[in-house]
Amino acid sequence: MELRDYVRILHKNWILILILLVLGLAGGAGYAALQAPKYVASTQLYVSVRTEGAATGDLVQGTTFARQMVTSYVDVVNTALVLDPVIEQLKLDTTVAALAPRVSATTPLNTVLIDISVTDGDAERAAKITNAVAESFTGVVQGKLEARAESADASPVLVTITEPAVAPKSPSSPNVRMLILLGGLLGLAVGIGLAMLRTVLDTRIHTLHDLEDITERPMLGGIANDPDAPKRPLIMHADPHSPRAESFRTLRTNLQFLDVEGGPRIFVISSAGPGEGKSTTSANLAIALAETGARVALIDGDLRLPRVADYMGLEGGVGLTDVLIGRVDVADALQKWGKNELFVLTSGRIPPNPSELLGSTAMTQVLKPLGEYFDYVLIDAPPLLLVTDAAVLGRKTRGVILVAASGKTKKQELTGAVRSLATAGVDLLGTVVTMLPTKGPDSYGYGSYTYGAKHVVDQAEPELSEAQAKPRRRATAKV
Repeated sequence: MELRDYVRILHKNWILILILLVLGLAGGAGYAALQAPKYVASTQLYVSVRTEGAATGDLVQGTTFARQMVTSYVDVVNTALVLDPVIEQLKLDTTVAALAPRVSATTPLNTVLIDISVTDGDAERAAKITNAVAESFTGVVQGKLEARAESADASPVLVTITEPAVAPKSPSSPNVRMLILLGGLLGLAVGIGLAMLRTVLDTRIHTLHDLEDITERPMLGGIANDPDAPKRPLIMHADPHSPRAESFRTLRTNLQFLDVEGGPRIFVISSAGPGEGKSTTSANLAIALAETGARVALIDGDLRLPRVADYMGLEGGVGLTDVLIGRVDVADALQKWGKNELFVLTSGRIPPNPSELLGSTAMTQVLKPLGEYFDYVLIDAPPLLLVTDAAVLGRKTRGVILVAASGKTKKQELTGAVRSLATAGVDLLGTVVTMLPTKGPDSYGYGSYTYGAKHVVDQAEPELSEAQAKPRRRATAKV
């Protein structure tokens, strides 16, 4: 993936990431609040060798001896020899095994210093224990470990407390800021990880980049999403100045420049699966083409689940099926729609053998005069993955325009549709993405207004005949 893909993922999932970040911060703060405060008190000891009246060489040897000994002395601090007197002196309710892990002794490299620190839940007690441990250690070293006589003053090793412990003013743990920061980082990492996982597991089409991974054919247009599309499928007629209507005009422009010298402009419009907007795309594109003054024929080639008659408000009892079986002439079955040169050939009655009818010689004979007379012939065909009708029609026309719905069509479904066309030897002319969001990372650059809409006089609505205004129930008897 490219950098823009990561930015789009973060943009698309920013709410999820923000929620997990806040939860991480809250979790870190909650964990810190549950931890009992710990205080650390420290003291420092200086270890030396008695050298009264000694020469310079003896002083050096004494210092060297002290440096060697302190490395062993630090291990004595946590022993019962030192800690038992501390427990007895302060009357602590604990044992040597429990107290030893709370006492720490270290010595800086190449020094004769010993640092002793004690961790406790009470600041005053931590200081008292630290000083008691220092005094006990001093007595053990001078009175027992290095004693030469009954008196401790005769010991060659002298331990001096250079910095007595004082009660710390603030706890050393928990580190509230650090825990909150770590919680936030953990929440942020989990949020980004889930966002990436959602993207990897999401196999739906969302952007132009998704299409580029499947086919090299151009994207002819992107149709803006409209929640009210089921109520007003003919947006070119219901709201001609809306962003969605403008997206159909963009599709019209791209289609006009598609293979200008290739003969009759007969196009099949299909999709990988149902519910992706192929029928509404066919109808609105036909209206948009007719607006330019072109002669347009819209054919409902979906002889299984026709929609064009309902969308256009036409009588669908007589249509393509009747023409193919020779019951009526194609000129008599065409119905004019609106004021422009737009004619619609509905599906007619649903036959038992749609694929055979669409692939017959009769279909070729129907398309030939239509291609000669009309500037554009659009055929709304069934989904490619369900039946072979669209592929059969594609072999008789210039090719197929594939419709895919953003956020609905899966990549493997679109790949399967492209593969079906290639197997059948049908040209894929381009793709159209429907249901594109107008806002957000997956938007295709549509605004919330139409440029110049306030200064354009609304066009008169098409005059519909009585049959067009009040469509009758379609006949469903089989041929």
